[in-house]
Amino acid sequence: MKNDCDRFFVLTGGPGSGKTTLIEAFSVAGFANSPEAGRGIIRDQLAIGGNALPWQDRALFSELMLSWELRSWQAACDLSGPVFFDRGVPDTLGYYRLIGLPAPAHVGSVAAKFRYNRRVFIAPPLPEIFMQDEERKQTLDEAERTYHSLVGVYGELGYELVELPRAPVEERRRFILTEAGLK
Repeated sequence: MKNDCDRFFVLTGGPGSGKTTLIEAFSVAGFANSPEAGRGIIRDQLAIGGNALPWQDRALFSELMLSWELRSWQAACDLSGPVFFDRGVPDTLGYYRLIGLPAPAHVGSVAAKFRYNRRVFIAPPLPEIFMQDEERKQTLDEAERTYHSLVGVYGELGYELVELPRAPVEERRRFILTEAGLK
């Protein structure tokens, strides 16, 4: 792999589509990974009584997501081998689009500068596993709209989207390794 972005693989998609479970499977298999920003931020904000939550201050939540993704990208540069990201910088643009707020210019600039492997793996909505909880308050409809927003954003940024099969976790993991040329 020629440079860092070639070894940075994004797994994206709407909430409740199995991304985090898949990232955990890569971790168990010994691959480096970067956790999802959204849940981490929500946990932190709930713990401190903050208002940077998607149901309170969406713009502030978006900025924290961007900051998290930048930190994750930069931390991954210090790792060797492939790194699997549970979402990437462009997801922040997708979120702005989803919530109907204009993305500040710096968000687009960051998405253009901090790149990942050209092949991005996208998890389709899986109604059969979708669940809400204290941190995931989105509806299935919002999860599906998130998926479509991300398809648009990643495509506009020149990424090739590879849709994950609707299959068990291990089959999805093998699929990604094959498609990423890591097998």
